[in-house]
Amino acid sequence: MSREQETATTIERLLDRHESEDLEFKRARGGLPNSIWETYSAFANTHGGLIVLGVEELEDGRYALARLSREDAEKLKHTLWREIRNQQKVNACILSEKHVIIEEVEGSYLLLIQVPQAPRELRPIYIGTQADSGTYRRRSEGDFLCTPSEVRRMYADSDLAHPADSRILWNFTWDDIDLSSVKQYRVLFTQTKPSHPWITKDDQGLMEMLGGYRSDRETGEEGFTLAGLLMFGKHESITDPDCAPHFFLDYQEQIGQDNELRWIDRICSDGSWPSNLFQFYRRVLPKLQESLPTPFILDGNQRRENTPAHEALREAFVNCCVHADYREASPLKVLRSPSYILFSNPGAMLISRSQYIEGGQSICRNPSLQRMFMMIGAAERAGSGTGKIFQGWESIGRQRPNPQERDNPSVVELYMPLDSLLDPKIEQALEQLLGEDTWHRLSPDERNVLYITYTEEGITNHGRIRSSLSIHRADVTRLLQHLVQEGLLSPQGHGRGTIYRLETNVDAPEANVDSPEMNVDSPEANVDSSETNVDRPRTRIPFEVLRSIIMKYCTDNWRSVQEIASYTGKTTIYLRNHILPKLYPHLDRQYPSESHPNQKYRTKPYED
Repeated sequence: MSREQETATTIERLLDRHESEDLEFKRARGGLPNSIWETYSAFANTHGGLIVLGVEELEDGRYALARLSREDAEKLKHTLWREIRNQQKVNACILSEKHVIIEEVEGSYLLLIQVPQAPRELRPIYIGTQADSGTYRRRSEGDFLCTPSEVRRMYADSDLAHPADSRILWNFTWDDIDLSSVKQYRVLFTQTKPSHPWITKDDQGLMEMLGGYRSDRETGEEGFTLAGLLMFGKHESITDPDCAPHFFLDYQEQIGQDNELRWIDRICSDGSWPSNLFQFYRRVLPKLQESLPTPFILDGNQRRENTPAHEALREAFVNCCVHADYREASPLKVLRSPSYILFSNPGAMLISRSQYIEGGQSICRNPSLQRMFMMIGAAERAGSGTGKIFQGWESIGRQRPNPQERDNPSVVELYMPLDSLLDPKIEQALEQLLGEDTWHRLSPDERNVLYITYTEEGITNHGRIRSSLSIHRADVTRLLQHLVQEGLLSPQGHGRGTIYRLETNVDAPEANVDSPEMNVDSPEANVDSSETNVDRPRTRIPFEVLRSIIMKYCTDNWRSVQEIASYTGKTTIYLRNHILPKLYPHLDRQYPSESHPNQKYRTKPYED
């Protein structure tokens, strides 16, 4: 595929999408639109995004090329660079030449502006000269003006020299500390690091080493820090107006399905226990780890129960505690349901979602709290923790953890699905297809690559594997090359356009390999919209037929992707990545976030 063809395909896919959290279209026929700066600020202060100049919205809601000339696009680019360097227009330029390019499609020119997420030390990015009246964030497909308190929090997060949890609290004493928590912590510390020199220090000395008590060299001020109170304080002391008045811890274990969930176990800051972070960690982590399988593994002569999945869960829990912004009026929440575990902490991400997923980069809002957890073996540093979360979770065949952000108030959520990534029926089909010996000598990552390829109608590419398995691009390349060498995948194409086909004669893989065929010879195939599942097909269903099946099935009722998969005989992975995105303009979502674990769809009114 030539570069021109790749560009045309990319633009066509963009036009098929609606504006979203990371995509904004602007007509720009009359010159650079002034509203571009609100979007620039919003993307920079959120997760970045693409602004496309030269696209107009039609009356039916679709998007089309605005037929800009090369001269129009060049003028837009020139004006953009002139204005973005004017600090009366915007306070900082975070673009480079590679972020602003002109593309031509079918004789129409576009200016593509890829706005990166601004580093936290540069945020907020704002319009004009006043941050309080010119700072925006992106929510769904809109740009929203930040409140003064949101702006202040951005400034606070940008101050690398003064971490939030190092703040010295006035007039707090040992009477505000739960001494039993300090004693229990010391026991764990000694067990984890028996030769560490801090063990011999008294409670005051240990607290100083941990960052729970400090002296300010400039002012001479000394006292307990916010970290000291959050980790070891008494409930009434932590929630004092001079400490963290909004502090609230909440663990819930729920049963039931979707909207009928009800909790059967709860631990929260109700005043009946010393509800600090250390006690919350001690009480909740064992309950969470009950949901994991514990294989029989010998380490020497001792049984080892701390598997990579247990470590992943522990790391996710600690991340929730040490990255929280305790100034926000939101609880630190942990939810265990039958289908997922949710960690929710107040505050915004300090790195991008892609940096979070790839690992290797770590900016901690509360480094003293992080140190306290590290000393009892409960946390990692230098960005390795996120890699441990993803790899550990996938090691037991669970679906990929999913980080999300919400606004008003700012909250970071990490969903850790308890559903299996590998459908046992598909695993069985692959084992039969490749041979038992071949299948079992493959690594877990190699099996996952073949599994994904199988569920995608036998075709995959580098980007699809990387987005699914949360591993580095170089590792994806290595996996694909090895599977090609083994004769299990066949490459077609060159460079970034290379696709990989499963090297078999199997047609149309489906989750239910034993199901009978369905008559799909024409778009008028008989489709019953009742609750009874249609027969699961073995052959490919034409897209228009599948579209009709899904649209009728979702009429008048909310349907989950699992229900749609069961009804149509397709896999959830195939539906999520190939079918549902094409149907989004015709489907309502029950929740704003597409990745919400309980997301359901319903056909929009007047859609067939």
